[in-house]
Amino acid sequence: MDLRSLTERRPPWVVFTRTDDPWLEAEAEHLQSAGGHVIRFDGRRLLEPSQVFSAFDEAMSLPDYFGRNWDALADCLHDWHAHGFGSKEVAILIDHADELASKAFLGTFVAVLCQAAWQANLRLDSDGNPDEHLQPFTMHTVFLLDIHSPATLTEIVGSTRDVETTVRHGRLLASLDATAWPSTARDDR
Repeated sequence: MDLRSLTERRPPWVVFTRTDDPWLEAEAEHLQSAGGHVIRFDGRRLLEPSQVFSAFDEAMSLPDYFGRNWDALADCLHDWHAHGFGSKEVAILIDHADELASKAFLGTFVAVLCQAAWQANLRLDSDGNPDEHLQPFTMHTVFLLDIHSPATLTEIVGSTRDVETTVRHGRLLASLDATAWPSTARDDR
């Protein structure tokens, strides 16, 4: 699971890195110059699941039927472009993510973001084949840390059964476990 571009439809789906990582600045600029969206959140305002749901609903104009729970967030994120945003790529950046390091829900939050990105990037039907009706788009999330080393979050980020993590070049990379989500293993390793 190597770190790739935010414009590629391959894992890792979630990256934890330092705020001053030059990789992110170049990637965000590249994504925006290609017409993609960079959506930023302040981690200091995402301290409870209800705050996460409200912030994503507000920033991404989620549909009225958004149920304000983890499953609904995953569903609405991977269907985001179905709600009038075209086929533009998206990167979700969470500044001041250190505030989330002690939150018990962080592992679930990362799993939801990985699942949404997996579906948005691959657009597979229930048989694991490309969905002929939905256009794939890139979606990745980057948590920006001011204080913590990304490696110190490995245990909590990988605390759910479907998420696998690795540390490369000082960044913590998270994706879905290839045994539970086998299509991620096709060309991505």
